[in-house]
Amino acid sequence: MSAEAANPVSAAEPADTGTTARRRGRARIDLRRLGRAALLGATAGPAPRDRLPDAISHVAEAHRAHHPEADLTVLRRAYVLAERSHRGQFRKSGEAYITHPLAVTLILAELGAETTTLTASLLHDTVEDTEVTLDQVRREFGDEVAYLVDGVTKVEKIDYGAAAEPETFRKMLVATGDDVRVMSIKLADRLHNMRTLGVMRPEKQARIAKVTRDVLIPLAERLGVQALKSELEDLVFAILHPEDYEVTRALVAGAPGSGDALDAVAGQVASVLREAGIGAEVHVRPRHFVSLHRVRLKRGELRGCDFGRLLVLVTEDADCYGVLGELHTCFTPVISEFKDFIAAPKFNLYQSLHTAIAAPDGAVAEVLIRTHRMHKVAEAGVVALGNPYAGQDTAAQPGPEAPAGTAPALREPLAAPTGPEGRTGPAGAVTSTTPVTSTPSTASVADTPSDASVEVDASAGGDAAAGAEDERVDPTRPGWLSRLLDWQQAAPDADTFWSSLRADLAEDDEITVFHTGGGLPGTLSLPAGASCVDAAYARHGEAAHACHGARVNGRLAPLSTVLGAGDTVQLLLDPDAGSGPSPEWLDHARTPAARIAITGWLRDHPESTPPPAASTGPRPPAGPAADRRTGAELHADLAGEPAPAVRPAGCCTPVPPDKITGFRVRGGSVTVHRSGCAAVDTMRGLGREPVAVRWGDTAHGRVTLVAESFGRPGLLADLTEAIAVAGAAVVAATVEPPSEQRVRHTYTLHLPDVARLSALMRAMRDVPGVYDVTRARHRPSPRRA
Repeated sequence: MSAEAANPVSAAEPADTGTTARRRGRARIDLRRLGRAALLGATAGPAPRDRLPDAISHVAEAHRAHHPEADLTVLRRAYVLAERSHRGQFRKSGEAYITHPLAVTLILAELGAETTTLTASLLHDTVEDTEVTLDQVRREFGDEVAYLVDGVTKVEKIDYGAAAEPETFRKMLVATGDDVRVMSIKLADRLHNMRTLGVMRPEKQARIAKVTRDVLIPLAERLGVQALKSELEDLVFAILHPEDYEVTRALVAGAPGSGDALDAVAGQVASVLREAGIGAEVHVRPRHFVSLHRVRLKRGELRGCDFGRLLVLVTEDADCYGVLGELHTCFTPVISEFKDFIAAPKFNLYQSLHTAIAAPDGAVAEVLIRTHRMHKVAEAGVVALGNPYAGQDTAAQPGPEAPAGTAPALREPLAAPTGPEGRTGPAGAVTSTTPVTSTPSTASVADTPSDASVEVDASAGGDAAAGAEDERVDPTRPGWLSRLLDWQQAAPDADTFWSSLRADLAEDDEITVFHTGGGLPGTLSLPAGASCVDAAYARHGEAAHACHGARVNGRLAPLSTVLGAGDTVQLLLDPDAGSGPSPEWLDHARTPAARIAITGWLRDHPESTPPPAASTGPRPPAGPAADRRTGAELHADLAGEPAPAVRPAGCCTPVPPDKITGFRVRGGSVTVHRSGCAAVDTMRGLGREPVAVRWGDTAHGRVTLVAESFGRPGLLADLTEAIAVAGAAVVAATVEPPSEQRVRHTYTLHLPDVARLSALMRAMRDVPGVYDVTRARHRPSPRRA
């Protein structure tokens, strides 16, 4: 079920700065290199104290490759305790249980994790599945290891019942807020479990794969651990879409010479860089199965260069741009494919230059350009950054025989609740027993990106911007995680937390907006499609209850205004502390933080209009959902399942009485398209099953129309008169400056009866000078590569 057939990886040696080398297949960390026999080794009899047991020697070898000076004594002690504790336990596959913690530890060692993380990964199941206690782990290995082990230990299902899984993830995310190594261990744990999932019943495989798709793969993406994310995607792909997986696998197997075209381009690139005197390595980087499947859907028939990409590795940042200049000079660049993630790193620390070039024979190859350091972080993410607490002064030391450089005891372990009533923190949230400590790692590759400085507003609620301030500075506490931890405390129950988490993680596009007012300008990172309401709560926290308006790009705008990447927003707060949000704000709030805060305020102030039912989730209310663009109700009919959140697609903005088709998207919500939308064919091609959707009984609605006309005096007055005669109300209107005697008018209109939309459009076309009236298409924010 893995993509190893598509990823033949061979180790590459360090670059010689004086020459340009071309090697096939460097690049992706191979996490499946060692088999079960290598993991187990010879286990007959105890190993002498002066050497490691054979079963862990491969872990030690991988660890020493990244940390040559590491003290392996603590790993030996951890293995001995884990092997003794798990002795007699077996996995469903029939293997001795100790193979699982060994495999998890090997995965992390290959990624470059430091000794403390490897020690905790060896012990990660001992407290949960054996007689070993957390106090015993703390005594023998110190508070740091005990904290990591406690963070990945599941809560008792007997106490939580159906809420055990969401409460386990809640506890794990709180622990990750203090130390991202907790999530690193969990991701490696899930990867090995997914590799061996074939022994489970098909329905259980599907359930685990869906949670992996909705929660763990987005977390791996946000933490930058691409090596884990890629393999998890392929394993999930094989389970949830077996037919598409087999088609993709057959394509790879049936094209043994598919890499020849890339080899040829790689040779030309290496020759160009050698002649330019740039020391670089040029590698052919095969695509994993999911990536290849997406390319096939996008481009149709696959050509030789579509089966992979070129990776150019250099020593210095400046050399990246030197390589780019040579490639764009000596080859024909595909300008639309160029992206600079070095000057503007992605929110998960990713840095690289992306481009595409056309060789003289017409073959188009995608190229990634980065330094060796950037490559390590791109593959291993936060795992490659090591111990975030190393080097801090402390009087406390870890347990006996702890290795040099082990992190000091900075935190108490999480207090695992004994039952639903035993949870601590507001609204039943599990919280850490000590304040969060966040220290920038010296290994960060994104210390001062151009858009990372967020100044904390001196006005009320300014502290809420702290999460955004850390967005690209502290890899142990990124801004998205700070925001997630903020809103999870206010989630009233496990179901709300679980649905909000999955929907929040489904927002894989992010925009950066600039905020002004109350001090120096700064930035806020928000999901694509966020409104001024979301910006207010991200910036000011609960003080945003008093927000009454905003200026977007210097112009007054309602709080419902959807923000775009690069917009400048100034949030206007009412000095009257008694003011608060209205229920309509829920129609414009996209982030869980905003929706939960608004719902909480409305619940605490019953004199206000009550909020819509079940509105604590991150989307419009489940069942009949009010479309924030059209105001019409949408229903999804799922037999035997709770009504999901339903929202219109931004690509075609359906309104009644359009014929519509719905599809489930990541996070469990349903997106509705016009039946003739091109995205419908794309979704069907991806194997997505359509969901039965229908319009509600509401007759009124909101629509945006674009009128194309020739410029003439009085045109605006005639158009607005036609709109008024049709009974529509103008919500917003813009008129673009004339271009070649043509004028474009855009009107957002509220219709008392959407059935009269066609008559309105005909009336507008009848206005002299107007040659076309069409429905506006909302363009989605550009996706990051």
